Amino acid sequence: MDYYTTYISIIFLVKIIFVILAFTHLYLKFKNESKSDLDKQLLFWKERFEFIFITLMSFLLIYLFNPRKNRLFMINDETKLLFFLFGFVLIITADWKIFLKESDIFKKLQFVV
Repeated sequence: MDYYTTYISIIFLVKIIFVILAFTHLYLKFKNESKSDLDKQLLFWKERFEFIFITLMSFLLIYLFNPRKNRLFMINDETKLLFFLFGFVLIITADWKIFLKESDIFKKLQFVV
């Protein structure tokens, strides 16, 4: 197994752990145990794995889209899936409050509605 495939496998492993932690947190929230010590630990590790995933994906983007070397031929189905999931993670974890509270367009829409 080459380094690229190993790196992609590590990213998938981190993503799977992140998803398990996120679903466990949602389950505890559903059971009204969101203030428990277990949930606090889950949130701690979920945030760490999210950061690791974003960092690993950022390095992958830098590696593949380096303008000095053409590595686009390395983008396989697994890499495409990771980019797809990375887009969703960035959209879901974005701080939407900043955009929605301060935007003039949304203030006007709120006024109209």
